[in-house]
Amino acid sequence: MSTPDGWGGRIDLPDVPATRRWHQCVQALQPGSPPGVAVLGFACDEGVRRNHGRVGAAEGPLALRRMLSNLPKLDEAPLYDAGTIACADGDLEGAQARYAEVMAGLLDAGHLPVGLGGGHEIAYASYLGLVKHLGTRRPRVAIVNIDAHFDLRQQDRASSGTPFLQAIEHARSHGLTLDYLVWGISASANTRMLFDTADALGVHYVRDDRLNLLNLARHIVDLRMRLADVDVVYLTIDLDALPHAMAPGVSAPAARGVPLEVLEPLLDEIAATGKLKLLDVAELAPPLDRDQATARVAARLIHRVTAAAWQARRG
Repeated sequence: MSTPDGWGGRIDLPDVPATRRWHQCVQALQPGSPPGVAVLGFACDEGVRRNHGRVGAAEGPLALRRMLSNLPKLDEAPLYDAGTIACADGDLEGAQARYAEVMAGLLDAGHLPVGLGGGHEIAYASYLGLVKHLGTRRPRVAIVNIDAHFDLRQQDRASSGTPFLQAIEHARSHGLTLDYLVWGISASANTRMLFDTADALGVHYVRDDRLNLLNLARHIVDLRMRLADVDVVYLTIDLDALPHAMAPGVSAPAARGVPLEVLEPLLDEIAATGKLKLLDVAELAPPLDRDQATARVAARLIHRVTAAAWQARRG
């Protein structure tokens, strides 16, 4: 078995399965591979550039693979690398279309895809891949976004600030019921127009200063109730939702953020529904990352969510 590019790390006892790490288990995805967890890179920060953010997210997929490599393999899910879609020529829309095509194929094959961003423009590409996979089916879909920003900007062309407005408009024009839920919104990072847009579109959002241990139980119950009514969940995590000290390597660092002790139980709740079809992590910018801190927390979140989601899928 050959290891795909970007993977490698420590080996404890080569012949003892209980010591294996992700880099020892990952395989290049092949047609007909049994369903498993499949990572797919989106090496793009054109959307961040268009949105006047700090670029560097195009290097995210490689940095994430390197950080995922040494994570312990704690479940039985096959692990695949489905490659990377790059946007090196400024053609964001073309890159999103190519990514969506691969994403749809992964979903069709029964995999749990994990998108490695890249800017948050990955979200519209992921959404399009999900829609392509659904075909003529019309389940109720929830996009759960962990983010300091709404990303509902009304702009002349796509960017990292537009993906969820694009998704909502697409869903409405194609007869798809879509719920958009955002956890971690910062009052100091969104204009009044963005709040008004969210309210007009019926977006459910929770501000970062409301997400603390004192009211965590209430938020878990609320999340559980909202996801009970949907059929399919797409989870997207913008790393700028985390505190700056924990995630400095992002295009727009948070002034406050949501701590892990609050965020992780919410992610556990999402994964436990058994409805999670795909997830992605966005906005890791390795050139801005101090001591690889952001990559480390991103890998931890992927590790946690995929294990819980695979367990829920298997019952």
